[in-house]
Amino acid sequence: MSDASVKPTIYRHPHGVSAIDAEYLYSGHAAAHLIEDSGCAAFVDVGTNDSVPYLLAALDELGIARAAVEYVLLTHVHLDHAGGAGRLMRELPGARAVLHPRGAPHMIDPSRLIAGSKAVYGEARFARLYGELVPIARERVHVAADGERLRLGGRTLELIHTPGHAMHHYAVVDSAHRSIFSGDTFGISYPPLATARGSFITPSTVPTQFDPEQHLASIDRMLSYRPESIYLMHFSRVTGVPRLAGLLKSQIGELATIARRHAHAQDRAERIRADMRALWIALARGEGSTLADAALERALAGDLELNTQGLIAWLDRGTER
Repeated sequence: MSDASVKPTIYRHPHGVSAIDAEYLYSGHAAAHLIEDSGCAAFVDVGTNDSVPYLLAALDELGIARAAVEYVLLTHVHLDHAGGAGRLMRELPGARAVLHPRGAPHMIDPSRLIAGSKAVYGEARFARLYGELVPIARERVHVAADGERLRLGGRTLELIHTPGHAMHHYAVVDSAHRSIFSGDTFGISYPPLATARGSFITPSTVPTQFDPEQHLASIDRMLSYRPESIYLMHFSRVTGVPRLAGLLKSQIGELATIARRHAHAQDRAERIRADMRALWIALARGEGSTLADAALERALAGDLELNTQGLIAWLDRGTER
């Protein structure tokens, strides 16, 4: 049974897609998407353990039976996307968790995922944000081949591998509706940063598998489907895709340049973070943002920190070509 005290925030989009606020960190930061077609449903990314009550309450509010959920599509296994999957799967008797081949083992046995995440967040913050990860039974996991197509009701969803943000990442292409569910490969776009020109977007270069060349290739692969809209975990539906792709690609190149510039500095983290902050403020101003610098920095503070860590991890792998 759903907790009657939980009130989900649901954004209804075209073509049977709803975004459910996962209530991760704060409202409007992370969205789990629910696709419904001909009585069948699928989640795309699910947030953390604390998100699960909101997702179950959203099913109730939308009138979708738990047994109707056929897939839990996890674009990658970063815990803001997949941390609640094991707990959610316990409530969805007919669902299969669909994972990239590199990600599937970490949801069946999350011990290494937990250790890596604790290294990024620290023990105390990990416990506060993610709690105890619930493994997913091997027999309920489906490993997604690159280009594989799944049927959901009357529509076909194509799963394409999209490394760059993470090696264990895929995107979900709904060609009939010219939409892509991109996880984090098509960046992050917080609604408060939008301007009259449209959404403002930044890449996510978090630890530990950022690769600029792969990232650019994955964006180009998504663009080859000519999508009209892209659904981001952070935060939901964006349009004006060619403009956003241009912003993303230019930033990926610039962030790699910034990292290389400070690769050998003793205070490289501080220098990279400062240059990234300056880049983002300049870009936001160029897009017409009227927010004060301090407000922009508050909105992007978490990403400044994690992106800096990811760029340093990239440098330390010796791939700073």
